[in-house]
Amino acid sequence: MSCPESREPERKAPGLNARLVFAICAAAIGSGFQHGYNIGVVNAPGKLIQQWINVTDYARSDYAEVPTEASITWIWSVAVSVYCIGGMIGGSLTGFFAEKFGRKGGLIVNNIFAMIGAILEGFAYSARSYEMLIAGRIFIGINCGLNAGLAPMYLSEISPVNLRGAVGTVYQLVLTISILISQILGMENIMGTEVLWPYLLAFTAVPILYQVPALMLCPESPKYILITKGRVKDAEKVLNWLRGTLDVKDEMTDMSAEFESQKATAGTGLREMWTDPSLKSPLIIAVMMQLAQQLSGINAVMFFSTAIFEDAGLSTITSQYATLGMGVMNVLMTFVSMVLIEKAGRKTLQLVGLSGMLFVVILLTVFLAIKDMAPWIPYISIVLVIAFVVAFATGPGSIPWFLVTELFNQSARPLATSISVTVNWTANFFVGIGFLPLAQLLGPYVFVIFAVLLIVFICFTVNHVPETKNKTIEEISAMFKPPSDLPSL
Repeated sequence: MSCPESREPERKAPGLNARLVFAICAAAIGSGFQHGYNIGVVNAPGKLIQQWINVTDYARSDYAEVPTEASITWIWSVAVSVYCIGGMIGGSLTGFFAEKFGRKGGLIVNNIFAMIGAILEGFAYSARSYEMLIAGRIFIGINCGLNAGLAPMYLSEISPVNLRGAVGTVYQLVLTISILISQILGMENIMGTEVLWPYLLAFTAVPILYQVPALMLCPESPKYILITKGRVKDAEKVLNWLRGTLDVKDEMTDMSAEFESQKATAGTGLREMWTDPSLKSPLIIAVMMQLAQQLSGINAVMFFSTAIFEDAGLSTITSQYATLGMGVMNVLMTFVSMVLIEKAGRKTLQLVGLSGMLFVVILLTVFLAIKDMAPWIPYISIVLVIAFVVAFATGPGSIPWFLVTELFNQSARPLATSISVTVNWTANFFVGIGFLPLAQLLGPYVFVIFAVLLIVFICFTVNHVPETKNKTIEEISAMFKPPSDLPSL
C-alpha cells in the first residue's frame, strides 16, 4: 500500500521547467501581445488620426471641398471596426491552420499577417492613404483572430494536466499587459503625438522578431504529432523535451488512449458538431462562454470609463492615469486568476467573476443615474468601474479562451476552436457597432441590458458548465456521452 502512495505525487504533478516555460513564453508573448496591443493602440491617438484623415481627404480634393464631420467619423469607425472583421476571418481559419501547419507551425505562419498589417499601418501616414490604415487593421485582425485560437490550443496541448488551466491563462495575462503597454505608449508625452503615432501602430511588428525565432526552437504539440500525424516515437521525444525527463509513460498512455479512441471514430465536421450529442453539448458551452465574455458589458464599461472619470472632475491627463490604473488592476487580477485557477477551478472562478460583474453593474447603473445629486457620487462610480474590471479578470476574461481546448478531443478541437473564436469576434463586433446608439438612447440604463445577460450566463454556468480541473480529455469527453454510450459496469 505504501509504494503506490510514494509514487503518486510524481505521477500526478509534473511541474514547470526551463524548456516548458520557454515554449509557453514563445507561444503566448508574441500572440497575446498582438491581440491586446491592437485592441488598445488606436484609442489614445484617435483624435490625431481623425485629423490626419481630414487633412488627407481635403488634400485629395485639391483643397476644394472640406470633408464633413460625418464622413471623417465614418472612415474612422471603419478603420476601428474592421479589426473585429479581420478577427472573425482569422477565427474561422483556426481549424484549417491548426491541421494544415500544426499548432506551432500555424503560429509561425500567422506572423505573415502581422507583418503585412504593421507595414501597411506604419506607412499609411507617409503614403497619405487611410485605405492602407484600414487594410492594415484587417490584416492585423486576421492575425489576432488566429492567435486567439492557435495559442491557447498549443499552450493546452503542451501542458501537463495539473497546470493546464494556469498555462492557458498566460495568454490572457499577456493580452492585458499589452493593452496596458499600448495605453502607456499612446500617452501624449510618449508616442501619442502627431509625428509618432504611425510608429505607435507599426510597433506591432516588434513581437514578430521575438516569436518566430523562439518558436522555431520549440517542438510541435505532442498531441498533434501523435494523434493527428500518428508518430508515436516523435511525440514521446517531444514530451521528454517538454518535461525534462524520460519518465513520460503516464502522459503517453493518456494520449495513446485518445489516439485509439479517435481512430475508432469518423472525422469531425460541422454536421457531426451539431448532430452528435457528445460534441453538440460542449460546443454550446464553448460558444456561451465566449458570448459571456463579450456580452458581459466589459467593453461598455471601458467606453464609459473616460466619461465617468471626467464627471468626477479629473483632468484629461489625470483621466489617462486613472485609465492606466484600471489597466494595472486588470493585469494584477489576471495574474491572481492564473494562480488560483488550479485550486479553485474553472467553473468557480467563472461564477465568481460573472456574479461580481452583475453586482457591480447594478450599482453602477444606480450611481450613474443619480450622479448629479451629490459631488461625491462620481467618485463611487470610479471605484465601481475598477471593481467591474477586477471581476472580469477573475475568470470571464481568460477562461473562455482555453476551456474550449479542454472540452474537445484532438479531432474536434480545431473546428470547435474555430467556431467559438469566430463567435467571440462576431459578438465583439456587434457590441462595438451597437453599443453607442443604445447608450445614446438609454443613457446609464444601457447597463440593465448587460445585467439581464449576466443573469442568463450565470444560470447557464451553474446548470451546464462542468468542472474540467485535473481531468484528462477521456474523462471530460465521458461527461457528454449519452448514457447508452457509456460502458456497463
